[in-house]
Amino acid sequence: MLNEHFPNIPWKQLTTSYGRGTAIPRLIEQEQYQQLAELIEHQGTLWQVTPWTLLLLLKQLASKNAEDVTLQEIELYLAVAYAITKDSIDRVHTVPTMQELLAIQYLWSENEEEDELEWEKDTPKGYEQRAFLGYYYFSHLLLQEAIPIFMAIITDHKETADSLAELLALLRQKSRWET
Repeated sequence: MLNEHFPNIPWKQLTTSYGRGTAIPRLIEQEQYQQLAELIEHQGTLWQVTPWTLLLLLKQLASKNAEDVTLQEIELYLAVAYAITKDSIDRVHTVPTMQELLAIQYLWSENEEEDELEWEKDTPKGYEQRAFLGYYYFSHLLLQEAIPIFMAIITDHKETADSLAELLALLRQKSRWET
């Protein structure tokens, strides 16, 4: 998936733990990893923006020099990895492709004034089981695909080595859970 091209991501129509994902591209550009982590994972929950944010971050990570990788960035990946549970990486009960997560039936209205009403629904748009599991499943797949990137960094960057070792151990454990 890291090598695939996806069309423009409708950040304004995707939710975070604190609202819409409109600020995500700017935060990625400014390397504001702590703020990003708070938006894509909150109390063990992943959000609509999570797999898309990971996709962009991991693509950038692949082209970075190891010394340019910060501990805050690795901690973001760790937060997402810890949120992924065995039950949440069920490919049978999720959407078939990551692209489908951008289908109109899962996207929020462009009108943010309707957000409060949407959250009051039994199941807000994009939080039906198949889509919701997709945020976890595709985040898991992206992190699994990035293992070689993480391994290359761990050998060349002492500051992040402990956190990367923890992340790699966690990802190896979770790869055994796949159904």
